[in-house]
Amino acid sequence: KYSNKLTLFDFEGVSVVYYFTDNWEKVKNFQARPDDILIATYPKAGTTWVSYILDLLYFGKDDPECQTSQPIYMRVPFLESCFKVIPSGTELADNLTTSPHLIKTHLPVQLVPKSFWEQNSKPAQGDWNTFLQKFMEGKNVFGPWYDHDTGHEVERLCSFLGLSISVEEREKITKGVQFDAMKQNKMTNYSTIPVMDFKISPLMRKVGDWKSHFTVAQNEQFDEVYKQKMKNTTVKFRTEI
Repeated sequence: KYSNKLTLFDFEGVSVVYYFTDNWEKVKNFQARPDDILIATYPKAGTTWVSYILDLLYFGKDDPECQTSQPIYMRVPFLESCFKVIPSGTELADNLTTSPHLIKTHLPVQLVPKSFWEQNSKPAQGDWNTFLQKFMEGKNVFGPWYDHDTGHEVERLCSFLGLSISVEEREKITKGVQFDAMKQNKMTNYSTIPVMDFKISPLMRKVGDWKSHFTVAQNEQFDEVYKQKMKNTTVKFRTEI
């Protein structure tokens, strides 16, 4: 039954699978609050990482027990998700007891529920590529990279969100969101969702793993397409360590 849900189809001009449209009426009519924070990213672009950072910034000090007892997908609901094995994203978002509500989405801007704009909620403004590029400028991606860049980016997030966090607390958060720590943390690695088959692919994967899957010809073809599609951007990404 899971395979049927993974069938790709066109939905309002965007390719999706049924997991993200089965609950569409409730997604479309979702009522955001003025203090909601919407983490809007392209898939596999650091969504879980930023979700965990924000969760720690807002609630890590006052409710540390929650970090080890409740999975990140319960604390930061995936708005359009409808996996059946867990409550839908809209239901989880409506039942959040924390304030502000942290909500994530992969929806393109034209499909984001109108209430987020009407309520003037804080969506992550559309420069995630630039934001993530900062993280990739260190010597190593999943080693010194975090030590080199993360503290600065946590500080930038605090500034954007209007948060006053002590240096000690920011350092503690920076240490807690290192790649190896999050990959081993069952509350952040999504291993508790039955539809996530980690034998096929874990949620968190090392940079350069594409070499295990791309042939030389496929890599050359991809590079050519990428150059055409991204010719008007100055953003550059590291694909290997």
